[in-house]
Order: sequence, then C-alpha cells, then structure tokens
Amino acid sequence: MEPTGPVLTIDLEAIARNYRRLRDLAAGAECAAVVKANAYNLGIERVASVLQQTGCRTFFVATLEEGVALRSILGERAEILILNGVGERHLACSLEHRLTPVLNDLGQIETWSACARRQGRPLSSIIHVDTGMSRLGLPDEEIRLLRHDPARLAGLEPFGLMSHLLACDEPQNERNDQQRKEFAAHCRNLRPARASLANSAGVLLGAPYHFDLVRPGIALYGSNPRPADLNPFSEVVRLTAKILQVRHIDPPQTVGYDASWSARRPTRIATLPVGYADGYLRSLSNRGFCAFDDILAPILGRISMDLITVDITELPEERTLPGSEATIIGHPVTLDSLALSAGTIAYEILTSLGPRYRRVYRPATGKSNASDQTEPDARSLRKSANNETSA
Repeated sequence: MEPTGPVLTIDLEAIARNYRRLRDLAAGAECAAVVKANAYNLGIERVASVLQQTGCRTFFVATLEEGVALRSILGERAEILILNGVGERHLACSLEHRLTPVLNDLGQIETWSACARRQGRPLSSIIHVDTGMSRLGLPDEEIRLLRHDPARLAGLEPFGLMSHLLACDEPQNERNDQQRKEFAAHCRNLRPARASLANSAGVLLGAPYHFDLVRPGIALYGSNPRPADLNPFSEVVRLTAKILQVRHIDPPQTVGYDASWSARRPTRIATLPVGYADGYLRSLSNRGFCAFDDILAPILGRISMDLITVDITELPEERTLPGSEATIIGHPVTLDSLALSAGTIAYEILTSLGPRYRRVYRPATGKSNASDQTEPDARSLRKSANNETSA
C-alpha cells in the first residue's frame, strides 16, 4: 500500500556537516557525539553510523540498553559512554560490550573499582562531578572524600572527569565562568587523564570551556544552542503533510474542540493529518504555524489527536487545494521557532516526533559545503510570523 501520511525527512549530510563544524569549533579538543534517546528520536543506527563515518570515535548514551544497541551498530572501534552509570547487576553486561560508565556517585565508583580489582586490570571510566546542576554527579562532600582517599580509585586509572553546564545558552551568565573555574579546580586536584565540560552551547563559549573532550548533542540535529543568536548549524529535519480537506466558514462559526477560535471574517481552513498523537504538541493550539511555499499559515483551534486546522485565507487557492503539501517543520518553521511557539525547547519537539511519520533519510555525501546557510533565530521568526498573520 502506498504511504499516505506525513513524511519526516532526515538529512544525514546535514548531521555530518554539523559534526564537522563542531569539531572545527572545538579547535583541538576531541569532539564526541551524544546519541541518547535513539539519537534524539532520529534513528540511532543511521545517525551514529554517519557520525562514525565522519570521524567521530566517542559516543554518549543515557542507558546501558542504549549502549548495547550502539555497540552492535558501531563495532569494536568506538568508545561508548553510559551517562546514567553502572550498577552491580550490570557489570557483566558492561564488560561484555566494552561500555564505559560515567560514575555519578561514590557507590558507583566503589562498584566499578571492585570490578576492576576482580578483573585484575584497570577499567575505563569518567567520573561526574556536580558543579551546580544538583542532578547526577558527585556533590561537594563526596568530591572531598574522593580527594582525601585516592585509594577509592584503585583500578580506575586512568580515568576521566566531567561536569555539566547549566546556563551555557546564555553566554553572559556568570554561572558559566563559575562552573568552569570550579571544574578546573577539580581537575587540578584529581588529575584526570581527560576532562569534559562543554555540551553544544558550551562549545560556542570558546576554548576555555573545551578542555580535552566536548560532547555536543542538540546542535548535531540542527537546533540553535544559543537562541538569541543566528543558528550556525544546518537544518536536519523536515516534516511535511498534505491537505486532507479545505473548508470555507463565516462568522461566527468556530474551529475545533471547545470552540477556542471563532471566525471574524470569511475564512478558508485546511485540515492536515498531524496531531498530538504524532508529537505535535497540544500547546501549539492557536499558537503554531505551518508553511506553504515559505508563507506562514497559523494554526487555528485546538490540536486534535490526529489533525490540525490551518488558516489559509491569505494564500493562493491553487496552492492550497486538497493534496497540496504543507511544511510542518522545516524552513521557515524551524525547530526552535516551533518550540518557542509551543512554550518548550527543541529537544522536546524532536523526541516527541511520532512513529506514524514515514521517515526518509537523505544520505551523507562525505563532502563539506563551504556555503552552509544559517537560519534566523526563533524570536525574529516568531515576530515576522505575528506580523504576517495580523496583516
């Protein structure tokens, strides 16, 4: 049966291009890749493979299960790190698949150290120190214990050290420099073989934040790590859908559940086969936009499970007939502009993309493109969209 639903196009060459750009920005530090959550829901097999072909050797995932799956994809040459760490029950699996744990507390350090002693050989690891997130990582009191009792690290040398920036999307935020200095102090005291602090936005903060290893995630997938600036990364995803039906309504007719939108003029409404069951967030009701030939069209009414309704009154009728294609995500409706309209972040938009979309992968060419284009920032797009729809 011929597919009829929306199409999600994933540009693997854009992912490779974004990785090369991040690697260049890292300026000598190793550039890893974060591919957790099925490569941010874009398909870990295809994404991790193209990153490996582009030169990436170190990959971060969240869970042991993700690490096992990734090892089967990448083979023995890649280093795979598990951000959530390792427990006693998972030691055999970690060893079998050569997975490197990020050790997030003294208990995990003790477990991995004891395993190394039993194995009679050092085991690779990265120790996570908390410098402000209060999430995973050793708090100050545990760091002090580790510093004054280096025997706890028996079997773990050489080890790495990492932490996580909490406000790096705001380059002027003083917390960035505070965290950098605190992390640098931990590095001087614990003397790791390698150190890692910068995520996607951290890479853009410059060389003092790069240390030995940067670990970008969202920038690989085309989102802007610093929304106030122009996006230096290439668009990766494009979601399109075809109009199911066109309706003409007159005042005071309403659109959708709860009659949350009422016509104030004769209006043409297009219905598209996308809804919250597909990850098109309900918070986009009466706030989101799609596009026809780069012309923005506002969402009217509530987002339904399988459908959205769009105001096409100002668009050419011949361009908005049943079967005409709309852009749901993709220039000019960037990930970041859609996230801003939804009151969320691009991470949630990506990881919510539903399984009903037909995924199409554009292959990587292996060639760099000196004429890479940048997208406007989300706030300016939102402003232009508001101007367009109020005209």
